[in-house]
Order: sequence, then C-alpha cells, then structure tokens
Amino acid sequence: MRTFIGKQQIGNDLTDNSYFSDGYRFHDAFHLSYAAVLGWSPVMRSILKRKRKSNPLIDEVEDGGRARVIEEGISALVFTYAKDHGFLEGVSAIDYQLLKTIKNMTSHLEVSQCSLGDWEKAIMMGYEVWRLLEKYREGTVVVDLDARSITYQIEKSNEISMQIQPAYAG
Repeated sequence: MRTFIGKQQIGNDLTDNSYFSDGYRFHDAFHLSYAAVLGWSPVMRSILKRKRKSNPLIDEVEDGGRARVIEEGISALVFTYAKDHGFLEGVSAIDYQLLKTIKNMTSHLEVSQCSLGDWEKAIMMGYEVWRLLEKYREGTVVVDLDARSITYQIEKSNEISMQIQPAYAG
C-alpha cells in the first residue's frame, strides 16, 4: 500500500507485516482518525514533517519516538480487539476497559485531555474508513481538521491518496 498527498508519496510502502493478509497495511486510517478527531498523531506529524521543532521539549515528548511508539501500540492493540469484534462493523460501543487502557497509555501526553468518548469516536471513524479501504483497496481519505472528521471516497486509481484540510499543523 502506498499513500500519497497529491502526487507525492508520504511514508513508506506498507504491507500487513503478517503471515496472513489481514488488512493491517491500511492502518494509517487510524493515525488519520486520531489526527482528525483527537487533534493528535505524532506518527502523522513525523510522516508529514510537521514536528514542533521550535520547542525542543514538546518535540521530544509529544512528537518524539516514545509518543510515536505509543500511538503505533494503540493502533495494534485496537486492531487485535477489532479483529475479534468483526472489525467493529455494526458495533456501537467499545469496551470500557480497552478505552481506559488507551487513556492510561497516553496519560502523560497532550492527548490526555481527550475523553474516553473522544477516543471511541476516533476509533469508530477510523474503522469505518479502514473497512472501506480494505474492501476496495484504493480510494481517497479526506481529513477535515476543523470539522474533526475523516471520510472515504472511492477513486479508481489503484492507490490510496489523502487530502488533509486545512494543512495539518497540530
């Protein structure tokens, strides 16, 4: 899977990194939903080269390696949960204990101000887009940071592209 903004590829080519095809290659939808709904994604900040270098402490703590690994860990943790729950299709609520674990993992980061409900919304929206990417294997993911939304549009191009509106600064 390759991700583009316009004609420029961002990030690396992705595979499922698994012995079995499970669609994890489309997991950037989760990072994008965290950016859209929570205003938080150190992974996307890094990929888009929007780390906050002007403040060394924020760059280290909020945009640094530990924060990125935590976000990737959350994506993997939730993916395992989602796999056991039909990839959240038709699911109306996420397990409280899972949400609480995520909240605890991020308690020292700026995203700690977000509620369990915010996390649940970000996860549900991310999986809605993920399911469509997995089904069609192509399309455009549109992130609107002002509206705090992420949507999917089918596009016949054999690649995944992104539109981030307005320019991702957070």
